[in-house]
Amino acid sequence: MSDPKPLVLVVEDEPQMRTFVRLALSSNGYRVVEAVSGREGLQQAAAHTPDIVLLDLGLPDMDGLEVTRLLREWSAVPVVVISARGQEQQKVEALDAGADDYLTKPFGSGELMARLRVALRHAARSAQDPLTSVVTVGQLRIDLAKRLVFVRDAEVHLTPNEYKLLATLMKHAGMVMTHRQLLEQVWGPGHAHQTQYLRVFMAQLRQKLEENPAHPQYLITEPGVGYRMKGEA
Repeated sequence: MSDPKPLVLVVEDEPQMRTFVRLALSSNGYRVVEAVSGREGLQQAAAHTPDIVLLDLGLPDMDGLEVTRLLREWSAVPVVVISARGQEQQKVEALDAGADDYLTKPFGSGELMARLRVALRHAARSAQDPLTSVVTVGQLRIDLAKRLVFVRDAEVHLTPNEYKLLATLMKHAGMVMTHRQLLEQVWGPGHAHQTQYLRVFMAQLRQKLEENPAHPQYLITEPGVGYRMKGEA
């Protein structure tokens, strides 16, 4: 008997969006549980133990940021938030609070499925082998044990902070990381707001790793939010 498809908890109060997401998920074999408010979403998460949560930020009883914080008190389930274009700061806050990725409305079913696959794959990889020593993304390869970086099998020299920045992004390939997350993980909590550091080092990394730094293939900017290491969906 084949394993059941992942169970997705959809927390969304807008009926049309909920229907669109339900049909997209069902047609791709996913199982679906729905909630129309933050409190109901938390209850459903506790009752059904979903494999992933798709969470709207604009809910009638509490915002998705608060739902994310409460959920993170007892669950490590992947959370992909849904936001309107005008909710950029909320997206950043939700990601910093523990969400794994975001989708900006309007979005298509293809993008939805890609984001879910990435989040599920990342969660599975973290659970099964959190100490994987070699990470590969396209033509980039990083040996975490030996602290070596290769582009098309040619070794590339990176400074310690360039290496830490690249390693952090590659370990979360396909998922967005906020400016704050990257600054805290690479430079420490005292540098959480010094985004100029990040811009400088990202430019240096692109010069060393990208074929065309002005049009990066791997190190993608998420405007107003952070950066994403492009990975396979």
